[in-house]
Amino acid sequence: MDLSKQPPRRPTNTGMAGIAGLARMTDKARGHNAELIGAYIYGDDSGLDKGVLEFIGMSADEYAEAADGMDDGALAELALRKSGKRASEIAAFNKEHVEREPQDDRHRELLVERVANYAPERTDVKTVYQSMELDDWGMFRDLDLTAGPPRTAYLRTVAGIVGAARMADKARAAKADKLGDYKYGDDSSLDGSILELLGISAVDFLEGAYRNPNDLELTEWIAQRSSLGPGRISALNARLTIYGLHTPGYEERFAKRRDEVCPDRPEVQTYFDLMDIDDQQTFGIVDLTRRPPRSAYDTSFGGITGLGRSVDKGRAHISGHLGDYWFGEDSGFDRRILEFLGLTQEEFTACLEECADDESVLARLGDRLNKPEEEIDAFNDGLQLLGPANEQQWGFLRGLVDKLDPSRTDLDTFCAVTALDDTITFARLKAGV
Repeated sequence: MDLSKQPPRRPTNTGMAGIAGLARMTDKARGHNAELIGAYIYGDDSGLDKGVLEFIGMSADEYAEAADGMDDGALAELALRKSGKRASEIAAFNKEHVEREPQDDRHRELLVERVANYAPERTDVKTVYQSMELDDWGMFRDLDLTAGPPRTAYLRTVAGIVGAARMADKARAAKADKLGDYKYGDDSSLDGSILELLGISAVDFLEGAYRNPNDLELTEWIAQRSSLGPGRISALNARLTIYGLHTPGYEERFAKRRDEVCPDRPEVQTYFDLMDIDDQQTFGIVDLTRRPPRSAYDTSFGGITGLGRSVDKGRAHISGHLGDYWFGEDSGFDRRILEFLGLTQEEFTACLEECADDESVLARLGDRLNKPEEEIDAFNDGLQLLGPANEQQWGFLRGLVDKLDPSRTDLDTFCAVTALDDTITFARLKAGV
């Protein structure tokens, strides 16, 4: 969960083990693990987390590790087992924390500021948890689709339905009157198909998405209003994801739209893929939550292994769409490439900000790329054949391969694992697994 795009679950959410704050801490732990925690803080740096961790008898590191490998159900069972608390003790804990009012000037000032900023008409906001929830809602309730696109339709993070997270983004933008050229609700064939099957009106969904900026809590909101079962969801997903060139009666319409958006991409055969390309082209961004960067083996950019990939990641970093990738000093590949070119991360980022396309980047790098052929060949071979140097690195590589495809025991270089990661990650996104 990317907590720069949505808030963690409400502190009053007791959906995990009946313990207030546990679901919120879980979202933050996963964001922390993925380095997608945004402006939030996890563990001992958070007063809420410290209280929950003490109550369940776990350390922040222990819980973060468990959150990385368990779903909510297993985590809830673990928390109950570790805590050993009775139902009456959990009820007392919840009452104490849910009803707690600010105890110092700083938190009292925060509460007043949040009410003034987001809901000046609210006179009922008195507690710390209410203050936090108001802050979450205020920061994420509005979305501006004149500044950037909604999420990919392939995402199933809302109710397990393709297109639902995208529809939620459009609903929030419509509420803020910042929908831009996008269509929401009954004006969108994709939204209309989802809403019809859910039995929820566009007006009601708009309000639900606006009030529930967290995907999991929006899913709970939908479940309370729709009896749509897993079988029908699977059938809807299957139908919507293949909708396009081979849908009877839509062949010519799709081909015409593809010619408008990407005439050089005949392999694009579905509307979902076409929307992903259109979104990125419209806003001039690279979005690595939708597609992988160029291959780590790619030498087509300046003759340097992985340089095109670094450019893609850098552009995604600049636009805020890096996803799970690492860029610059956080990436072992990028560090080696930048060192080889004699560039700092800041210099490389500035180059990408000032140069609109690959050709202008190549021109800007200029003499940095004019190295002896044997020197470039040696660098390329070294990077492509780079493998673990110690047992810790071997453990990292094996752990990653096990998560992707345990049968691939033949992989022993970071480039090879990276190529597998790119392929499997986005195949899973499209397949919903």
